[in-house]
Amino acid sequence: MRIAKRFITTGLITALPLAAAAANWSDQPVDPANDYPEVPVAYEEGGRYFTDDDIPTFNIADDGTVDWLTFSGFRRYHAECHVCHGPDGEGSTYAPKIKNSAVQMGYYDFYDVVVNGRTVGNSVMPHFGENPNVMCYLDDIYVYLKARGMDAIPRGRPGKKEAKSDSIREAEDACMG
Repeated sequence: MRIAKRFITTGLITALPLAAAAANWSDQPVDPANDYPEVPVAYEEGGRYFTDDDIPTFNIADDGTVDWLTFSGFRRYHAECHVCHGPDGEGSTYAPKIKNSAVQMGYYDFYDVVVNGRTVGNSVMPHFGENPNVMCYLDDIYVYLKARGMDAIPRGRPGKKEAKSDSIREAEDACMG
């Protein structure tokens, strides 16, 4: 099962060090048409969408319906992250925009920063590795920010969403206890 494989390797990911001269990915512009023309969905498993590399990704139907993780990511981002990083990942006077971070950094680096935190100059991102309100929904937050960074969804609450699958519900219940 691919999901199980991804969760097993997650522990190894947190041990990966960040580059000493970490770039400020959040401020680098993303041109979806040129830099990342499409995020191909390679497969779907239990209501979750993945790339060929088993990385979670978003899926948006022609009518604008977003997958459950993207919708959940919007909700979880605004519950835990927007206080510092501003609505819709657009940044604030307190912390930089991060809608581009999920695109520029990629999944594993994004995961590492959220779990372990990071200090760059006088900017400090606290660690959230022990916060179940973040960790149980980290893929959701990543997928949402990736969709925002690639301009696949506009600002604001997505208008239409897929139903939450039984598989996602079970994983959430198991994670939250």
